[in-house]
Amino acid sequence: MRSVRAPRSRFGRVTGGLLLALVVGTQACSRPEATIQNHSFARPDEVVMKHLDLDLRVDFETQRLSGMALIEIENKSGAAQLHLDTWALRISRVELDDGYEATFALGDSVPLLGRALIIDIRPETKRVTIHYETTRDARALQWLSPAQTRDGKHPFLYTQSQAIHARSWVPCQDVPSVRFSYHAIIQVPTDLLALMSASNATTKTDDGVYAFEMLQPIPAYLLALAVGDVEHRAISERCGVYAEPSMVEAAAWEFADMERMMVEAEAMYGPYRWDRFDVIVLPPSFPFGGMENPRLTFATPILVAGDRSLVATIAHELAHSWSGNLVTNASWDDFWLNEGFTTYFERRIMERIYGRDVSEMHALLGMDDMREEIADLGPEAATTALYVDLSKLDPDEDLGSAAYEKGYFFLRMLEESVGREAWDAFLRAYFDEHAFQSMTTTRFIDYLRDQLLAGDVERMRELRVDEWVFEPGLPPANMPQPQSGRFAAVDAQIAAWDAGADASALQVEGWVSQEWDHFLTHIASRMPPERMADLDATFHFAQSNGELQRSWYLLVIENEWEPGYAGLQEFLVTVGRRWLIRPLYAKLAESEWGGEFARRVYAQARPGYHALTTATMDAILEWPSASH
Repeated sequence: MRSVRAPRSRFGRVTGGLLLALVVGTQACSRPEATIQNHSFARPDEVVMKHLDLDLRVDFETQRLSGMALIEIENKSGAAQLHLDTWALRISRVELDDGYEATFALGDSVPLLGRALIIDIRPETKRVTIHYETTRDARALQWLSPAQTRDGKHPFLYTQSQAIHARSWVPCQDVPSVRFSYHAIIQVPTDLLALMSASNATTKTDDGVYAFEMLQPIPAYLLALAVGDVEHRAISERCGVYAEPSMVEAAAWEFADMERMMVEAEAMYGPYRWDRFDVIVLPPSFPFGGMENPRLTFATPILVAGDRSLVATIAHELAHSWSGNLVTNASWDDFWLNEGFTTYFERRIMERIYGRDVSEMHALLGMDDMREEIADLGPEAATTALYVDLSKLDPDEDLGSAAYEKGYFFLRMLEESVGREAWDAFLRAYFDEHAFQSMTTTRFIDYLRDQLLAGDVERMRELRVDEWVFEPGLPPANMPQPQSGRFAAVDAQIAAWDAGADASALQVEGWVSQEWDHFLTHIASRMPPERMADLDATFHFAQSNGELQRSWYLLVIENEWEPGYAGLQEFLVTVGRRWLIRPLYAKLAESEWGGEFARRVYAQARPGYHALTTATMDAILEWPSASH
């Protein structure tokens, strides 16, 4: 998931290790105590989910999915019960292998986690079929009216299962350490196309019924479904884009380098194991830059900038095909094993295609944000460590950029310490040896010590591995120092502007998005109205890509520059990517006028945001529906 340079937000709270008193479901079963681990009620050490067959009907009128989930299990311990995760699901019936109607119970509702579904099984049980439907409270599902899409003609549905939302549309073991293959039959209106994180059709069927197959085992958070009026354009034999008809050609042009990215990624770290790599451009409410659903990355339309300036996000989601999808964090405490590796891999892909200068600019922007975050939170903030105990936190909270940026710099430090050739050989072996497995932080450190450093404990201490991983802040002794001559040239123009030069006098020819971002975030933040007007008239930042608009509108807010308010309002209403709008709302909330402006705009924008976005913004603006 692309949330690099992610903002900070308040922590959600839940009591870890809770004992659940189970209540009687549709049919009663025995009532043992259950312990919550890893944000899940599942007990995969006893009985583990191995395969899923879905048969669901998509109903836009009622905004519900209904049908059944057949789960193939392995009973490792001869247990008498199967434990699954659910959230606001209506369970009507449960059957075992031979159609025998099973007894089951639902636990009390637990904040953040939903309800345990506990099914009585026999030691020889191989299959459990659950008949159910979703409700309007399904956190993973966003139902959009035609007016909320780009083309405005048809409704749209998409899922967001990460981190623990798959349970709100499929009863499952919603924990990243459990992997399963799946098949699905999805029925939708005949004028829409259904797509999943699996094998996909490229054209609509006559009857609105679609069959899917994912042979490679995946964790539940990578279950994904999208239904809408979209078309496909091929980029190569193994990759392409889906988007609404009015955007599909622009998206295909924007992401034309996807095949090159795949070739370069394979050259570094081994074969792509997911058959196809397609991207679907979703409506604006999608809360992230991208989500790495295997075979079908979900992407925000903000990436279709018209100048290929934001394609690093595509490289990031592709990199997840190795780091995250292939070798997966065993728990959300180990999230950095997904995102730190992926940020490192993304920048290596960018370097191979666009050059070292570009990848170094990305690294420097990441370093700036990481240091700013540490300055804001304090050098002892627990969330600035790589390994973070999330047992009492919501894994969907924006916990900061440490998993991404500190993770990147840790891996870069290792590369610089042992040399790129040895590092690349190590990393390729890591992906090959742990393919389709989960990984913990401790196991990775052991593997690093034994395979990269030949068991040299003293060398581990010299590299400050434990300090990097388990302690907050950034180790000053061996922090990599990216270098960019292009940013040095930008710094000269920043100095000229701050000294009073007119915008038209600045030497900016050939600047790319990263240079402009560096400029906007490093010029003096306070300036008189005429200086803001000069920047606006000369460079038209309000018409630039979404990331530069974010930086520009922060200046608009800081300087209370009224001519920029209309553009700011339009941006907040039409953009749903959480990383882009969160700092704008936070900055507005710092002042009386800004708070009033933000609440007025938010009242208009909120119905179009995803639930993950509204949870963050509700807290910032102390919105009445926010839960504290």
